[in-house]
Amino acid sequence: MRRPPHRPVALALLLALLPAARSAHAQDAADPAPQPLPDVATLMREVEVHQRQAEAVQKDYIFREDSIGNELNRSGEVKKTEERAFDIFWIDSVRVARTVRKDGKDLSADELAKENQRIDKEVAKAKERRAKADASGKETDSEGRDEITLSRILELGSFSNPRRVEVNGRPTIAIDYTGDPHARTHNPGEAAMKMLTGTVWVDEQDKSIQHLEAHFFDDFKLGAGLVADIKKGTSFQLTNVRINNEVWLPSSLDAQGQARYLLFFSLNGNAHVRCQDYRKFRATSTILPNFTKAPEDAAPATNPPAAPPPPN
Repeated sequence: MRRPPHRPVALALLLALLPAARSAHAQDAADPAPQPLPDVATLMREVEVHQRQAEAVQKDYIFREDSIGNELNRSGEVKKTEERAFDIFWIDSVRVARTVRKDGKDLSADELAKENQRIDKEVAKAKERRAKADASGKETDSEGRDEITLSRILELGSFSNPRRVEVNGRPTIAIDYTGDPHARTHNPGEAAMKMLTGTVWVDEQDKSIQHLEAHFFDDFKLGAGLVADIKKGTSFQLTNVRINNEVWLPSSLDAQGQARYLLFFSLNGNAHVRCQDYRKFRATSTILPNFTKAPEDAAPATNPPAAPPPPN
């Protein structure tokens, strides 16, 4: 990972050879003392607050998500490749992914109509799940499923070794994370977090996640593997970018390994996701024909650049 550059050797020697009478002047001319690193627990709670604010702003955006997944055989050779493109947006605060392209071909009008009907049904089900969860005081994500907060992650493991680095010219705090296999959990997602180790990079000014890398340090199974089955070494990397100087949103996601969670997620090889073409957008309770562009935005939002290389 990137570390602050060391003072050039020539400059260090020059300062060492200056007469004692000029030492005070040299001290004044030296770089200001570095700011102390923030308390890790406090910083991550600030990140959680900003993350929730970002999620609220994110609901005003639509973006394109292009994904390619390679399924591997036992010899590690590509057995099957699947490519898809989605429009990602929010309806009644529910995140939806509308397929618009599959394996290099745009969906036909009939296929899009069926996709719209599918999404409307899923939104209705998600709202029902959220209503039940709200009635019981349970925290969920936009689709009414179990949510893992950063506050809980603090309790499921430990953040350590904070250090200040620079990413794309911005001061950033890099922090390592290791889950505690013995921590008590409340849902399958939290149970999986216990088996993770990795590093998160937090933009120091915005208190937002800029990048993270993590992998499972042990096998994880739930319900004898019927609910979840994740193999040791399965890893992922996420990079966010700053959009319109107001919110950090995903730019790329890469995953490698073997993992399955019910019918929601399956990985047996590798996958790459690219998010782009962010623009302000709003949709009503049904997605056809009620797409509406946000009236205050005559032009699309600034698109994210190509995903920067991960911090090193």
